[in-house]
Amino acid sequence: TFRNLQLHSLIVVGGEDTLGVANRLAQDGVRIVGVPKTIDNDLSATDYTFGYDTAVNIAMECIDRLHTTAESHNRVIVVEIMGRHAGWIALESGIAGGADVILIPEAPIDIDKVCDLIKKRHARGKTFSIVAVAEGAVLKDQEVVGEKKLDQFGHVRLGGIGQVLGDLIEKKTGFETRVTVLGHIQRGGSPTAFDRVLGTRFGVKAFELVKAEKFGYMASLQGRKILSVPLEEAVGKLKTVPEDYYKLAEIFFG
Repeated sequence: TFRNLQLHSLIVVGGEDTLGVANRLAQDGVRIVGVPKTIDNDLSATDYTFGYDTAVNIAMECIDRLHTTAESHNRVIVVEIMGRHAGWIALESGIAGGADVILIPEAPIDIDKVCDLIKKRHARGKTFSIVAVAEGAVLKDQEVVGEKKLDQFGHVRLGGIGQVLGDLIEKKTGFETRVTVLGHIQRGGSPTAFDRVLGTRFGVKAFELVKAEKFGYMASLQGRKILSVPLEEAVGKLKTVPEDYYKLAEIFFG
């Protein structure tokens, strides 16, 4: 069928699901190369994917804006940020935006610990708190919050952990709590310079791979260099936030 369409080769652009399909096609002999593009930044074998830096900056700007209303109304504000299995966006936008607590899928939520941090913060005279939570974060001993509907890759459509968390925080602390879900706001807007340059460099590398007939490989950023890696290395295991990086962020909680 591929030859019947008179296609020389395919350049597939996407994340773990899309490139996972590309890898299976490559193993079946399809002339295919990959370009990593996912805002979650959860693809292995590359330091960054384009789209991620833009999403982090948008989420950071939203957290910056939430500081104003949180301060002026003496509130706790929970902001729900994209991130199904990996909390990269929530973590880095939370650090950059000065969130007081950051919650990610890699570390199940201890709601009592979160509420203690908020209460201690307010006891020190702080009149507001901002909690950044990734959409895939879970409370201890509970499953992810989402719709029963599945997407085309069989994933539950996530959404709702922010409201669950907000209700629990208000109930346990007595502080007025509001929830903001960023949702698809993070997918729009103007790409950062970093993402524009990275996308360009990935595109050039993909063309070079096709020209060299190096199929079954993907463009990859490693340090400052654009290299090529087998697709199977990129999709074999999700790249999640390492424990030591999250512990670094915890230093600034509360």
